[in-house]
Amino acid sequence: MNPLITDGQRAWLLANGEARAVGHATDLLPIVRLFTPDAHATWLLASLDPEDGDTAYGLCDIGIGLPALGTVRLSELASIVGPLKLSVERDLYFVATRTLSEYTRLAQRNGSIID
Repeated sequence: MNPLITDGQRAWLLANGEARAVGHATDLLPIVRLFTPDAHATWLLASLDPEDGDTAYGLCDIGIGLPALGTVRLSELASIVGPLKLSVERDLYFVATRTLSEYTRLAQRNGSIID
């Protein structure tokens, strides 16, 4: 288990990753929202690579005004600490209201992930 995601989220992310790998999932709903409480970075993750179980795909916003779709390793996110020594956290109340492409379009227009 990774401290950033629950076992249920991991299973859902892996299922989406398997669907993406064979071309069946093109515009997923994000499953989990991770963020730095002290550094304005946010990740909306929609799938997990079934090969390594660590590489997540989603909308990545490191807080510099250039949110983009891409990959990030959960193990790397777990090692990040912000300027106030706070670790990356999972938004316990996040429920996706848009597809990943909609979140991306809005984030690129606004310079950061909204909601």
